[in-house]
Amino acid sequence: MSLGAAVGRDAGFRLRHARGGRAVGAMADVELGRGRPDDRRPLSPHLQIYRPTLTMTMSIAHRITGVVLYLGTLLLAWFLIAASTSAEAFGVVSGFLDSILGRLILLGFTWALYHHLLGGIRHIIWDSGRGLEPREREWLVKATLIGGLVLTALTWILGLYVR
Repeated sequence: MSLGAAVGRDAGFRLRHARGGRAVGAMADVELGRGRPDDRRPLSPHLQIYRPTLTMTMSIAHRITGVVLYLGTLLLAWFLIAASTSAEAFGVVSGFLDSILGRLILLGFTWALYHHLLGGIRHIIWDSGRGLEPREREWLVKATLIGGLVLTALTWILGLYVR
């Protein structure tokens, strides 16, 4: 039996179909050798076993945006400390944030904020037991990606318009 079929069966994943005893679908085909069970069993599934999907990619992006939000919070703290310290310190921070690099960082921070927010909502939906079917999962992932971009664009358009 292939590892993909074994993991798929044990974890309850629905594979598209099986052909010749080999699993075809969400997992790569890995033939297990014969011998002692300890020699045949993998320690855990790995990226070499699973084929990358959009859902997996967005899960990694969710973790990366969490790190970006942490770094953005440091930027916000720098801004607030400078605003409360002196006009010169505030001028330095304002000059940096008004530069092209500063605006790109703020744009990335804005996208990370919305992407992480929508990814969190997606996980709440999944935690409620909804949206777990393949089509629903893909739709939620695409909605998270597109929604983050649209909300970021709307925020920046509004921000530049008000300014």
